[in-house]
Amino acid sequence: MTPAARVQAAIEVLDLVIAAARSGGASADRIIADWFRTRRFAGSGDRRAVRELAYAAIRACGEIPASGRSAMLLLAQDDPALAALFDGSRHAPAPIQTDEPVALPGVAPAWLGEALLQSGIAGTDAAALLGRAPLDVRINRLRPGLPELPVAGEQTAAPDALRFPAGTPVEQWDAYKAGQIEVQDSGSQLACLAVGAAPGETVIDLCAGAGGKTLALAAAMAGTGRLLACDTDRPRLSRLDPRAERAGAAFIETRLLNPGREAEALADLAGKADAVLVDAPCSGTGTWRRNPEARWRLTSAEVARYAAIQARLLDVAATLVRPGGRVVFVTCSLLDAEGADRAATFLQRHPDWRAESPDLPAGEARGAGWRLAPGRDGTDGFFIARFVSP
Repeated sequence: MTPAARVQAAIEVLDLVIAAARSGGASADRIIADWFRTRRFAGSGDRRAVRELAYAAIRACGEIPASGRSAMLLLAQDDPALAALFDGSRHAPAPIQTDEPVALPGVAPAWLGEALLQSGIAGTDAAALLGRAPLDVRINRLRPGLPELPVAGEQTAAPDALRFPAGTPVEQWDAYKAGQIEVQDSGSQLACLAVGAAPGETVIDLCAGAGGKTLALAAAMAGTGRLLACDTDRPRLSRLDPRAERAGAAFIETRLLNPGREAEALADLAGKADAVLVDAPCSGTGTWRRNPEARWRLTSAEVARYAAIQARLLDVAATLVRPGGRVVFVTCSLLDAEGADRAATFLQRHPDWRAESPDLPAGEARGAGWRLAPGRDGTDGFFIARFVSP
């Protein structure tokens, strides 16, 4: 593909991404992969170039753009070399017209930008939400010895974390295949550290998903005690068993829950857990570095829906811990509606409980909890609160 043809291809991909964002369709990653699956003529260099162009345009546009072309024109405004490729030649985009619509730049749609501002995220902190995330791994202490890695990683604030450039093929490394390392953002590792899981305890991961945080808790527990991974999503939860086997965490139990009836399924553990992790469903505003088009899909109504789910799951968790036990609430969101506000209302509903600072080696206090942010801490964005029962 010529450079101009790559630009036109990126425009076509962006049109599909925009349509999917408006209709709740597939992710940008899936769309790009499917687009190239039917275009065998494109080489690896073409795929990489088109992907980078498309994602650069996605990150540049605050509001959802009118079209892929308007998004690419936004990039071309500050890039004369890119603008020159709009030359109308074969497979190239048509020449730029002076009155053409150009997408609006920004961090997010206006309502969402205002919500971030009210949550203390603005300026460079907001812009950092759209950078490219590095690749972090966690050294798995359940496997003996330190892993031998092909390249050296950078130590981060998380005790067992190493950082590599985005795209590093760690899943091809022997250490990964042997279960000595797991791919996990440093912020996620710090959230697990806040749980304070210890050997011999009974710990419940209430929203385990595919089990990334569950595996970190298993390592903290040194493979002893009782660790229960729960979720309402059967396909995601089913991915934990092979991961646990590879990591040497066979003691993990899994339990599928019915949405809205979690307490019934966990009645046998009521009042018995030392700790419950509530890694609750959320808007994912802290993960835009990985999924920048997600900000085009989010609505204020959806944020309110997530907040209601979070409040309900916190109340479920409160019934599961023993006296003096702890509930750790985590969302990968930077909105106070899914963080500091939820912590405050939990304490209002449970006035005999108290908030305890997780005192992590990165981040800062936010309300009754703690916040990690990409710009300041180099992690995904997280809110973390730790509550102790009477």
